[in-house]
Amino acid sequence: MSQSVAGRPSRTSSTVFPVLGAISFCHFLNDTMQSLLPALYPILKGNFALDFGQIGFLTLTYQITASLLQPLVGLVSDRKPRPYSLPVGMAFTLIGLVTLAYAPSYAVLVCGAALLGIGSSIFHPESSRIARMASGGAHGLAQSLFQVGGNFGTAMGPLLAAYFVVPRGRESLAWFALVALGGIALLTILGRWYEQTRRAQTGTPSLAAIHAHLSRAQVGKALFILIALVFSKYFYLASITSYYTFYLMHHFGLPVRSAQTYLFVFLAAAAAGTIIGGPVGDKVGRKLVIWISILGVLPFTLMLPYAGLHATIGLSIIIGLILSSAFSAIVVYAQELMPGRVGTVAGLFFGFSFGMGGLGAAVLGELADHTSIEFVYHVCAYLPAIGLLTAFLPNLRDIKPKAADKTVPPSPSA
Repeated sequence: MSQSVAGRPSRTSSTVFPVLGAISFCHFLNDTMQSLLPALYPILKGNFALDFGQIGFLTLTYQITASLLQPLVGLVSDRKPRPYSLPVGMAFTLIGLVTLAYAPSYAVLVCGAALLGIGSSIFHPESSRIARMASGGAHGLAQSLFQVGGNFGTAMGPLLAAYFVVPRGRESLAWFALVALGGIALLTILGRWYEQTRRAQTGTPSLAAIHAHLSRAQVGKALFILIALVFSKYFYLASITSYYTFYLMHHFGLPVRSAQTYLFVFLAAAAAGTIIGGPVGDKVGRKLVIWISILGVLPFTLMLPYAGLHATIGLSIIIGLILSSAFSAIVVYAQELMPGRVGTVAGLFFGFSFGMGGLGAAVLGELADHTSIEFVYHVCAYLPAIGLLTAFLPNLRDIKPKAADKTVPPSPSA
């Protein structure tokens, strides 16, 4: 990486785009490798004669290891930052991929999924902190840029599975160890920037926003609502990421490659929509963005189970674009509610989103086994109605903080 990223930091109020670009790219690499697990489900189902319940348990194992550890990692890093933990997380992902590539049994597949989850749990809280440190105060924009890398990485999984892994076999996953090694090198450089920036800010008075008109009970209520909204979002997304290919194959008779390609289309739309929520939230307020992205998707989810193939693809694109804009706004909103707890908030919400995805995959898998894959989409269509809870969130733009929230990043030219 150039000196603009790794050089000695100095104090400025500008956004450090080289750092944001680098951490977003690392997020892309991390989530590309993480997304290979659900993208491989059709292959694993055939190779190991798995039912939908076993597939759901694989997702649950991955998501639970990530969701349970992420808040703990965030809490520990808030108390004592660990800049070089990021390449360690990527190393766990590397080992998990190799384990999945050569697993001789279902039990070993579960172990590989757990290793992937551990890697994710270490990566997300600290990388989200780097994005905020480099934001120059544009926290929504920074979170969106960081998140869009991960969403595009998630979108790449089905495409890579369809056109690289499926033709070459499950063992071809081992080639992605080279991607992980590149990520480890880049994250080591970012860890050096992180450490230098943290030292430069030592002794700087805290400028985190403290909303004087919000009591502890109001903050707790707002966090509960945000968690409920994340539940609705990721429970619905679990129905897409884990079972959309099976739905297309069963309901429309598509081959695996075509179904994986349409899953990529949905995930790419979700990645594109991610960039909207953060910067729009910076300008018009995060509550409005949350309103539109959660509740606004309801009419389209209700139509999807009754649509033909082409309409289903079109609706999936609209759903992905709208629904994905919520998460960046939710994370930054929560960080404003809990000043000084950047890692804890990131770990809580990234972890909870993974946990809900895992729980959703397991529950929906069992539901599909006992009913049908079509019935799953009829049930999940109503989940965005939980977005009505947004009405009870306080509008932070109308509350005057005691101090402005400013991050002091280094100059990109230092």
